[in-house]
Amino acid sequence: MNYSEFFKMIPEASLIAILIVLFVADFATAKNEERKWFNPLASVLLLLNTFMCLCPMDPQSLFGGMYETTPAVDVMKAILSMGTFIVVVQSRNWAAKSGKEAEFYMLIVSTLLGMYMMMSAGNFLMFFLGLEMASVPLACTVAFDMYRKNSAEGAAKFILTATFSSGVMLYGISFLYGQFGTLYFADIAAKMEATPLVIMGLVFFFSGLGFKISLVPFHFWTADTYQGAPTTITGYLSVISKGAAAFTLLSILFHVFGGIMEYWHVLMMIVVVLSITIANLFAVRQSELKRFMAFSSISQAGYIMLAAVGNNWSSSVAALSYYILIYVVANMAVFTIISVVEQNNNGKTNIDDYNGFYQTNPRLSFLMTLAMFSLGGIPPFAGMFSKFFIFMSGVNGADINTTMGAWAYGVVFIALLNTVISLYYYLKIVKAMYIVRTDNPLPTFKSDCNTKLALAICMAGILLFGVCSLVYEWIAAAV
Repeated sequence: MNYSEFFKMIPEASLIAILIVLFVADFATAKNEERKWFNPLASVLLLLNTFMCLCPMDPQSLFGGMYETTPAVDVMKAILSMGTFIVVVQSRNWAAKSGKEAEFYMLIVSTLLGMYMMMSAGNFLMFFLGLEMASVPLACTVAFDMYRKNSAEGAAKFILTATFSSGVMLYGISFLYGQFGTLYFADIAAKMEATPLVIMGLVFFFSGLGFKISLVPFHFWTADTYQGAPTTITGYLSVISKGAAAFTLLSILFHVFGGIMEYWHVLMMIVVVLSITIANLFAVRQSELKRFMAFSSISQAGYIMLAAVGNNWSSSVAALSYYILIYVVANMAVFTIISVVEQNNNGKTNIDDYNGFYQTNPRLSFLMTLAMFSLGGIPPFAGMFSKFFIFMSGVNGADINTTMGAWAYGVVFIALLNTVISLYYYLKIVKAMYIVRTDNPLPTFKSDCNTKLALAICMAGILLFGVCSLVYEWIAAAV
């Protein structure tokens, strides 16, 4: 083994360096009662990691093909690192009050490292190790509020479903190994054929990763886990974890199972339609805001994976990456506001608590409205542009005169109709804040500097990422 190859894994090496710095800083200052500098330290280090991911790098194939990376993978790593930076910035007050601030930051960075390894895997074994590196610390963060019943329950469901999905996935991978005698993506792709063993392996592998993305019908853990987890972790689960798993699934489907595309295309179309439709119908009925956002995230997962319905890799990966970028800033804006309201409302997160919110906190109400409009795809916000590109990628290369092409257009049409339903339930929050009156609205409160910074970054993304065409062009050029 050539150990010098470790130094070519710049994004991963920088995260390992961040972990070491945070551990040493925590160990050296453990007896200090106040460490106001700890959050800025973690934030600055993650920001540096984002810039490292943005540095132009040539495609790499290391350790005999176990680790592979491309400019498209580096762009996705930068997007996820930026999202993690926002999570860390806005979590300062909550993390400090928890008494385990350093542990929280190290768990988050460890999870991100696992996601990096998962996205850069060139072998199913490396992919699985990266997936578990991400899942285990994530389970710890879900259970961070260990003395809250909902947190313990949400963590238990997350761990049980994660364990079950990992077992199902390994079962599918074993079928592929039995058929091809190798776990390397390139070798399997070169020998790909639609035998019963391969089809079963594909179905089990897809089912296992479907749990991670919370696609229907693998979504049952989502609402309870989102409600029980600390709000900061819920935001992280909904965007960063989902984005990494979605990108990896798209990459493996195209690069490993590309030879049997007609089989997984049908499977993907069914799952996308079910995810978007069922999640939208359930979101309409929710009265608890974090459960509401859980079903919203299931629907958004369906929209994200709509990119896999198309036949063109470049178009699909560019649209998926751009959609995740917009989803990160819009969803993190919502969860940042939910978090600050929760801290000033005795931990309550019911939608009714936002009745008349505009009367006492007009600025936060306005920012929440912009984020909801972006999630719903209302122009001219960035969410509208992301949905446009994801719809276009879904029909890219599809011939409407063929059966599969007609199905692709049908799936995109159903997704477009569901956008109207999503507008209805996103506007429920806006209605509660601006129209529904109450004699006891939430009191007026001021946000801390970290919250303001996180919201400023998110709002800049919502307003600028769509109208500035260079953002999408930059992502597309990396493919």
